[in-house]
Amino acid sequence: VQLVESGGGLVQAGGSLRLSCTASGFTFDDYAIGWFRQAPGKLREGVSCFVADDGATYYANSVKGRFTISSDNTKNTVYLQMNNLEPNDTAVYYCAVTNNYYTDWEPLGDYEYDYWGQGTQVTVSS
Repeated sequence: VQLVESGGGLVQAGGSLRLSCTASGFTFDDYAIGWFRQAPGKLREGVSCFVADDGATYYANSVKGRFTISSDNTKNTVYLQMNNLEPNDTAVYYCAVTNNYYTDWEPLGDYEYDYWGQGTQVTVSS
């Protein structure tokens, strides 16, 4: 199982980036895919989640209306489209997957996830 994130970079406030999370060694079909971020000196926080088998999506309140999670099964890739970026969005962004989700699980809880990518830096300048 390998996850590779890409698409990070430096952008001005109000700009957009699209992050990609590409999987190898498995397919997303039976997995939930989460995006998380960690800013310096802060705890890692859940940003968004996509559940492949039913298409359910989840977002942190801080990104609702600005970020959109989607998938391309042909490329085994999940995307995080980030619009109207703010300096507070600056962080290392990670994708993670689990196939152990269950009723009443926490889609944005990092403890729910089993495999993680290496992260990609997003920096938003004011």
